[in-house]
Amino acid sequence: MVRPPLTPAERDRGRRLGALLRAARGERAPAEVAAASGVSLEALRKIESGRVPTPTFFTVAALARTLELPLDELVGALDAPRTALSA
Repeated sequence: MVRPPLTPAERDRGRRLGALLRAARGERAPAEVAAASGVSLEALRKIESGRVPTPTFFTVAALARTLELPLDELVGALDAPRTALSA
C-alpha cells in the first residue's frame, strides 16, 4: 500500500506539533523524556524537528502524558491559527 504524499498543511502541522512538544519539554533532557515515555530518543528527536510530521496516536499520547500536556490542549493548539501559537 502506497501512502499518499503529505500536503504542505500536514507538514506544517507536524512542525508545529514538534515545536509544542519541545516547548512542553522545557529544560528536561530529551533522553529523560524519551525514557519516561517509552518513545525512542531518535523518534522524539525526529518528531520535535518535524521530520516525522504524522507520528502515531500512541506515541503522541505517551509523550503528552509524560510532559503532562493534556491531549485536548495539544489538539486545540494545533487547530489554532498560527498567529495564536507564535504569541
